[in-house]
Amino acid sequence: MSNNKEKLFTEFQAPTTQEWLDKIQVDLKGADFNKRLVWRTNEGFNVQPFYRREDVLKLKTPESLPGEFPFVRGNKKNDNIWYVRQEINAEDAAAANEKALDILNKGIDSLGFRIHGDKVNAEFIETLLKDIQCECIEVNFHTCMRHALELAEILKAYFEKKGYDKEKLVGSIDFDPFRMMLMKGKDAEEVLKVAPQLVESLKEYPNFRCISVDSLALNNSGAYIVQELGYALAWGNEYMQLLTDAGVDADLAAKKIKFNMGISENYFMELAKFRAARMLWAQIVKTYEPKCDCACKMIVNAVTSRYNQTVFDSYVNLLRSQTEAMSAAIAGVHSMVVTPFDAPYEAPSDFSERIARNQQLLLKEESHFASVVDPGAGSYYIEHLTDSLANEGWKIFLKVEEEGGFLAAVKAGTVQDDINATNVKRHADAAKRKEFLLGTNQFPNFTEKSEGKAPLEAKCCCKGGEEETPLKTIKSTRLAADFEDLRIHTENAKTPVAFMLTIGNLAMRQARAQFSCNFLACAGYKVMDNLGFKTVEEGVDAALKAGADIVVLCSSDDEYAEYAVPAFKYLDGRAMFVVAGAPACMDDLKAAGIENFIHVRCNVLETLKEYNAKLGI
Repeated sequence: MSNNKEKLFTEFQAPTTQEWLDKIQVDLKGADFNKRLVWRTNEGFNVQPFYRREDVLKLKTPESLPGEFPFVRGNKKNDNIWYVRQEINAEDAAAANEKALDILNKGIDSLGFRIHGDKVNAEFIETLLKDIQCECIEVNFHTCMRHALELAEILKAYFEKKGYDKEKLVGSIDFDPFRMMLMKGKDAEEVLKVAPQLVESLKEYPNFRCISVDSLALNNSGAYIVQELGYALAWGNEYMQLLTDAGVDADLAAKKIKFNMGISENYFMELAKFRAARMLWAQIVKTYEPKCDCACKMIVNAVTSRYNQTVFDSYVNLLRSQTEAMSAAIAGVHSMVVTPFDAPYEAPSDFSERIARNQQLLLKEESHFASVVDPGAGSYYIEHLTDSLANEGWKIFLKVEEEGGFLAAVKAGTVQDDINATNVKRHADAAKRKEFLLGTNQFPNFTEKSEGKAPLEAKCCCKGGEEETPLKTIKSTRLAADFEDLRIHTENAKTPVAFMLTIGNLAMRQARAQFSCNFLACAGYKVMDNLGFKTVEEGVDAALKAGADIVVLCSSDDEYAEYAVPAFKYLDGRAMFVVAGAPACMDDLKAAGIENFIHVRCNVLETLKEYNAKLGI
């Protein structure tokens, strides 16, 4: 048997990288390799179409083991279990407690309570945590920054009253003044001085963290992956510096910091982001000379993004959040929140929250993602992404340090400017369909109506205010918002009918009709496709009979010279006339009075706004 195996493996000669490149070049038939196959990412580095063992031999990421410094392969050795977390808005303590007890029986083992500052008192906490066994689950709290220390003291008293083992209590208080500075523009430098007191208050609770790095806010504002990574590291380092300068032991300071990070739709890149983040954070903490390497572990609560969620075709949000959850689970995060699919337009329903829970449980219990530690390790592609993201993220970290640290950068507004510029670029790319949002700017549901659904107004920390603030703010707007506003405006005013006048070459007219239907349906237009017409007169007559507001001529480039002008003249202004494509004869058609053309180089959003204006919408 061994001889057969030996023969099998020696029978095939492994091709070299150059041989692969030579074969690819032949298949490309003269096309430029770099233009056709190399991916130029938004993260500042290129991705090759294939990787080989030789590409990772020089990397350091594969050298460590799980549970070992620098923790690139995760914080644990024996399993990949994470906490399944759900957020609860605790406006009423009794109602929040009832909900918490209910979902704890449905697979949740981590609770996130959002408590208004004026409700932080012992009686409220007693009611909120009634019958919840805090030693058995993770409990997390978010409240007004100025009430965080008060909340810590109340929780300590409650835990001691219950006789809980301090070692077994796992959780956090979400204290992060930087988030308020970035998103609200308020100067919270005075509030930052509370951080050392908060850490001191909870120093006897080794697994209860109280300083947050909420880079999720950057993710939800459109930040690229490398931006979230680099700024999160600088953010956390600023807290380390602040705490140690105040006399807090480095080990204690590091063990009180928790990262709340977002997960965007870039599956492998997000997986690599968490690996790179752990590695870099471990190295940052190491410079503070902690007594134990365990202080260098990065604890991450990962939350699926709101930035790419949509109001229309909202069930597609489930597909987005599921792949995002897979990225975080495989990457080995501490806990995870799956954002409910209906979050963009309503307070999540019981149904959407149940689905969000089950999305994690499916990965954990049925797909056994909790059983395998760092399954991406050794993948040439993932190791390359990890290393590349680490290098680019480190550049951002160093740039912030050169500016005087994260606090100085926030006060100068450079962080806000950088994220806002990215958000503007991504919205522009979405308008041109350089960045796709399935169901919004690409392949929209032709028949869907809003049925009263409207984007929720962004509140407090989700959007920088319009009023003047001491600091610059990050302006967070979901990527789909522009198209949604246009579509709802169209629906509320008038729904134009767009009729496809298909004629000539069968393959081209069908392709052009499909493209045009998708293009015009992005604004909520009613689109009518057709099998084809023998003459343009027949097509125009059918369009007018159908009550068309827009007639789209769909044919081949060569045939437009024959069909376009006669169709335009026969229509005679009774509806808007559009040519699908950018034919060589476009100048001639324009000279004949045809002014509307839709094609792949169009700015879809601006074109549709222009058509609405022409239609009086």
